Order: sequence, then C-alpha cells, then structure tokens
Amino acid sequence: MKPTDIGNPEYFHKVVDCQWACPAHTPVPEYIRMIAAGRYSDAYMVNWRSNVFPGILGRVCDRPCEPACRRARVDKEPVAICRLKRVAADFKDDIKDRLPQAPVKKNGKRIACIGGGPASLTVARDLAVLGYHITVFDNGKTAGGMMRSQIPKFRLPDSVIDEECDYILGLGVETRFNHWVGSLKNLLAEDWDAVFVGTGAPRGRDADVPGRSEAAANIHIGIDWLSSVAFGHVTKIAKRVIVLGGGNTAMDCCRSARRMGGSDVKVVVRSGYEEMKASPWEKEEAVHEGIPILNFLVPKEFTHDSGKLTGVLFEKVRAEYDAKGRRNLVPTGEADVHMECDEVLVAIGQENSFTWIERDIGLEFDKWGMPVLDPKTLQSTLPRVFFGGDAALGPKNIITAVAQGHEAAISIDSFCGGRDVAKRLPPMVNLVSQKMGIHEWSYDNQVSEEGRKKVPMKSLESALKNINLELELGFDPRLALAEAERCLNCDIQTVFVPKICIECDACVDICPTECITFTRNGDEAELRGRLKAPATNIDQALYVSDTLKTSRVMVKDENLCLHCSLCAERCPTGAWDMQKFLLDVAHAGAEVRRT
Repeated sequence: MKPTDIGNPEYFHKVVDCQWACPAHTPVPEYIRMIAAGRYSDAYMVNWRSNVFPGILGRVCDRPCEPACRRARVDKEPVAICRLKRVAADFKDDIKDRLPQAPVKKNGKRIACIGGGPASLTVARDLAVLGYHITVFDNGKTAGGMMRSQIPKFRLPDSVIDEECDYILGLGVETRFNHWVGSLKNLLAEDWDAVFVGTGAPRGRDADVPGRSEAAANIHIGIDWLSSVAFGHVTKIAKRVIVLGGGNTAMDCCRSARRMGGSDVKVVVRSGYEEMKASPWEKEEAVHEGIPILNFLVPKEFTHDSGKLTGVLFEKVRAEYDAKGRRNLVPTGEADVHMECDEVLVAIGQENSFTWIERDIGLEFDKWGMPVLDPKTLQSTLPRVFFGGDAALGPKNIITAVAQGHEAAISIDSFCGGRDVAKRLPPMVNLVSQKMGIHEWSYDNQVSEEGRKKVPMKSLESALKNINLELELGFDPRLALAEAERCLNCDIQTVFVPKICIECDACVDICPTECITFTRNGDEAELRGRLKAPATNIDQALYVSDTLKTSRVMVKDENLCLHCSLCAERCPTGAWDMQKFLLDVAHAGAEVRRT
C-alpha cells in the first residue's frame, strides 16, 4: 500500500465518523468537549455555524451521526450527540452579540426564497450577511415551514422555533408571510437576480383502496392532519384510530392521536418492524406510550356503513428476497384481518408539488415530476433558479435541508458574482498538537466507562394529557457532563512521524485495542488479514506509514483506535503525537464577523 496522505482533508475527516456522517459536517467532538467544560455558548456557536438550528436539531434531528459514532464499537450505545446539542441550546447565554450583522449598504442583488423552512432560512442566513437583499415568501403566518407545521409541539415547542428563526430574520431579511406564490413565471418577471425554491414535499400520499372515497370524512392525510393540529384547527380525535405507515410522520400521527383522545390507537405497517423508515427511538416512544405496531399487513379496503367508516380490511403478507436481495411482499394465503376503527390517518409517504411552476419557462422536470438539477450546485436548467431541501432531491430531513441550503447559497453567490457556480473552495484544515507535557494533553484522554445516559422525561400520565407539553426534559449539566465524557475525541488524531521511529514496539505493547502493527507492506486485502488484529471493517481506512529502516511499515487500523493517546505517551522518541483535526467547511457568508 502507498503511504497514507494525511494532508488530504478527507482522510482525517472520514476518521471523525460522526462529522463525516453529518450532512452539514458539524464538528461534533469539538462542541462536545466545550459542553464538558461548561462552555455552552461556545458549543452553541460551533453548531450554529454548521447546522443553523442547534435547539431544533437537538430535539428532532434524524441523527445520522449517532449510528456512525465510534463509541458504539466499544459498548454498543453511541454518544447521545443529538441531545448534547440541545444542552448547548438550553444552557447558553444570550448569544445575539456573537451573531454577524448584515451590512447597512446592500450589494444591489435581490434574492427570493420561496418557502420559510430550514433550507430557505439557511440560504437567507448565509447570504444576508454578504449584503444581499433577501426576501422569504411563505403562505404561513411565521417562519419555520414544515418544522412548525409537521412536528408535534410535544417534540418541538414553538418557542424554540421562534428563537432560532428570529436569529436569521434579525439579519435584515425581508419576509412576506401569508403570501402564496402561485406562479414562478410571474415571480421571475419581478426581476429577481436569483430565486431559491425550498417548498418542501407538502403533499401526502393517499391510500387508493376500495372505500376510500365513500368513507372520506373519517380518513385523513397524515401531514395535513398534523398541520391542522399544529395550528389548532383540529382539537380532538375519535377513540379508535388506525395509522397507516411506518415512517416518522406515522409516529408523530399516532403519538398525537393518543394525546387528543385516542384510547385505542394502532400503527399498521406493510413491512417488518426492522424495515420501518421511522427512527428507532420514535418507534420505541410510540410503543412506550401504549401504541401497538402491527407489521406485514397491507390495506385492502376501508369498510363503511352508509359512508361512515367502520374499519380497515388487511391482507397478511410476508417478505421474500430475490438473488439480488430485493424485497417483495407476497400474500401468505391466510385469512384477511379486519380491524375496527373510527378514524384513519394515512402516513405512507410525501410527495413534491410543483403545480405553481409553469412548464414553458425553461425549467426541466424529470419523469417523476422532480426538477432536473445539478446535484452539487442545486442549480436548475433555468440558471437563476436553485432548489434545496425536500423540494430538490426528494424528502429527507432537516439537517439535509440545511446542508443543501449552504450549498445553494454558495452557488447563488457565485452566480450573482459572475463566477463558476460549480467551483467550490476546499475546506480549511488545522492539525494542532495537544501536547502540554510528556504525559499531559489539552483534552481529557481517559476513556469513560459510563453507559449512555437516558434523557429525563415528564411522566407519561401528564404527557398524554397535553399535546403541547414537551415530553423530554433534556439533560441537566451533571448528566450532560457524564454523557459528554463518553465521547472518544475521534478528532484528536494519532499522527505518526516515521523518520524518528526506532521500531521499539512500545506503542504496539501498550495499545489496548491492538490497532497498531509493524509489518512488511502488501496489497490492502492481504495486509488487512495479517495485522495483529485483522482489520475487517473496510469502510475504515488503514493508516500506513512510509517505509521504516527495517523495510517494514507501521499500519494502524482506524476502526479500532480509541484515540486514547497511550501510544504517544509511551513513545520514547515522540514519533507519535496527538493532534486536533479541525475541518472548516466553506460557507457563503459564514466568515463574516460582527463589527
């Protein structure tokens, strides 16, 4: 194998698994150390730069960072990264004086952001401080988009949304709320320099089975129903409720129904429990609240009596897989199952709706009705129109919408400046030694033996009585410290200098995970098999040194390393050092400081 190029920004970035997995590349270990030190405001600002909505995402993020967390390889449970983000938001001081200011004199460019959700607000935040005149259009009364209308208040209070949206609107962003944009052609005629479309995926899929039209009065599309609940248009539901679907919207529907009077609420899913798209913790919460999840059942008919819904007829299915691993659901041949109910909430997916975009303006759509975009720049075939969030590449989540907002803002800034839209500045990378003495480091390198901490919650009895009562209490500082110390500091990298290594094997002897091997070089597949501990996880790199004096190489399996610094402490020549890796991703306007 060739020596590892640690000068490549992507190498150590991939070693910080949580940051690599985050669509916005939030420097997770960096802000967790700040939380452990009680520097909550600093931790908040690290988050605010990357993911824009720390308080919101600290409650409702889909957490792609946590399955990637290296801690799960030590004791099975990852660090509670998401809930630690909330700690920064809950305990920060007033951070308004840390926010950048929009220049008094604008640059003369006008940008329209259609939709007031996370993608549009990210674009607005990044560009407003560069002097752009940003106008956000939304048909709602306030900012937040589907974060406000689709996520129940017991998971995400309005006060949190208000605070973090106001940080952005306070940058001099113009808003046109209660404004429905009915024609992109007409909007473009108003001479905007660029238009960003962040309208989400606002249309819920329906269940087109017999009886749907006859029993329509008691069958509701899940996201529409959640919106009606959020804005107080719906305040109660019948006792017996069936929720169709296995995603997070279905979990929000069933848990909301329990709080609105549904005493017999069931979730019915066509797939198996493990294959459900809902986050594992959302499924667990639903079950904890007494909601059964019934799997491998496909709706065949909505039964009714003179238009009044009486129940749903289901066909039993099982999963079969072909040679390529593709799943098919096939009938088991067992008798159909009829479940009685009074109301049904259909939460089987979401779709985009671009009926307001004319098809004769030069903006192309694919066969699925989605805009044809450059996936990196998010620019459409109509050059001054850009997309982001669920409106761009289909329904994802808030953190993906934020990441796409950042990318779109860079594209819009380049487009308006007459520069190549596809050109991106590379990330800036710092590697700084953490050495303070022979055996002293500027970070806590002791691996905690604590198990993952559970977030305190209100009593189930009180929570189910009030749909607006936030269920989770969040960590207090004591629990936050204990959880933060579980972080393995994966961004504190082991950096090896071959020319001063004397090959004494002291690092090999002291390594608790046997991740270091001095051996002859070879092809990667063969080399992985003959290390001291075979490196079976090919998703994690091998750190391979230049050839040493004995013609051997040092090979470290990044998958096993705990970043404990014992190798650096033991090394008699200082060939090993612990250096903090900080990846600074370029954002449009992110470098603007308050003056």
